[in-house]
Amino acid sequence: MRTELKPLSVLTLAALLATGCASAEKKLGRGLNNLTEPTRMGEFQRSVEKSYLEDGGDVAMGHGVVRGLHRTVTRTVVGAFEVATFPIPSGPLIRPVKPVYADSYKPRVIDVPNLQTSTHIGFDGADVAPFVPGSRFHIFD
Repeated sequence: MRTELKPLSVLTLAALLATGCASAEKKLGRGLNNLTEPTRMGEFQRSVEKSYLEDGGDVAMGHGVVRGLHRTVTRTVVGAFEVATFPIPSGPLIRPVKPVYADSYKPRVIDVPNLQTSTHIGFDGADVAPFVPGSRFHIFD
């Protein structure tokens, strides 16, 4: 039984071989970043905030909301397209941005005990093994 290569599979193979890893990785990363826009709602918040600052509160709740929803849907659709076609090289379809947050929000690490410096394993200047009776060894003495 003879198998023939279909033209689409030849083109797909050629596209995979012609692309470098860096461009495919960037495109996939850009696409995944854009796909998470509905959970982040950065474009929505930014559009409402921008409309409020430029035109006032009454315009922000109308025009800003509609524009924000439009930009969120657009970024999500472009992200899905870029994820589906990441092996095929192309430039960004929309202006790539760092994760989009509202202008008034500055991302930072959440201050919770689990993310603080090694307090649960004893490297905070106290005993190395406080759970061991008679432990007298201190790190920072």
